[in-house]
Amino acid sequence: MELAGLKVLAFVDEEFEDLEMWYPVYRLREAGAIVDIVGPKAKTVYHGKYGVPITTDYAFDEVKSSEYVGLYVPGGWAPDKLRRYADVLRLTQEFHADVKPIAQICHAGWVLISAKIVQGYTMTSTPGIRDDIENAGAIWLDEEVVVDRNIISGRRPPDLPAFSKRFVDEIISFSKQLQK
Repeated sequence: MELAGLKVLAFVDEEFEDLEMWYPVYRLREAGAIVDIVGPKAKTVYHGKYGVPITTDYAFDEVKSSEYVGLYVPGGWAPDKLRRYADVLRLTQEFHADVKPIAQICHAGWVLISAKIVQGYTMTSTPGIRDDIENAGAIWLDEEVVVDRNIISGRRPPDLPAFSKRFVDEIISFSKQLQK
């Protein structure tokens, strides 16, 4: 298993995009990663836009970025809520400062924008937040997955296969660098 024993943190809040949460989480777990689901409250059930539930392992203030090799932010309406939590912004900034892989898809770019880490990057997202990404100083591309340094970005659910594979590949690459 490519990611055996490596830990990835995934943010969640109400109204996440169901496929954008579960598809990458399953892909990471299939590769052997431990994916901790982290939200406003620990051991709490949150629901996707289409009603699919997920239960958090921890609350935002209970985790340390130093214990993880990557961060995942799903889309949906949850990112608009997530970006309002100081701990979400702090954790996102810590992952970025440590140049750890940060994957975001669809509306999740809002979290990275609010964390003020996108200036000078090339990214993609759902076209609906293209202006937000460009106004934050990033270059926006209409591609299924874009990787610029440590940020992996995707547009929407049809892009999940390529996006999820690339996120796994980037974590593998990052973990190999750590071993050197």
